[in-house]
Amino acid sequence: MANTDAVGTEGVPFDLDVERGKIREFAVATCSTDPDYLDREDPVSPPTFLTTTLFWQPEDGNPWTAVELDGKRGLHAEQQYEFFGPPPRAGTRLRCTSRISDIYTKQGRRGGEMTFAVMVTDFVDESGTLVARATLTGVETARPATEAS
Repeated sequence: MANTDAVGTEGVPFDLDVERGKIREFAVATCSTDPDYLDREDPVSPPTFLTTTLFWQPEDGNPWTAVELDGKRGLHAEQQYEFFGPPPRAGTRLRCTSRISDIYTKQGRRGGEMTFAVMVTDFVDESGTLVARATLTGVETARPATEAS
């Protein structure tokens, strides 16, 4: 059962350096052939590049553990990225702050209740401008999945 008191929990801010080599590696790993990601000296990052935040986020920067979802019944339900201008380019340093914004329940199609938790991460550049926002939604089912009979 999710800890609804986790709503509002915020992780410690941390930095993400958007690096040319990492943009290229990410583009290759996602099978992109876009020369804007692969060949430029100052490539723009692919929209989902911000997922790499998970590699840089320190333990105290990640508020997700406060939600206390059961990992055996949990799923990554949705991921959304919103940009407030162009995606960041190589050479940009972003200050990242994650917070738990919502926890709610819904009735599932098969009769069980599902608990949803939402984590929002804001990406702010060195001038203090909000560059992007990532919204992650996780779900916990009421009971563990069973094999079909």
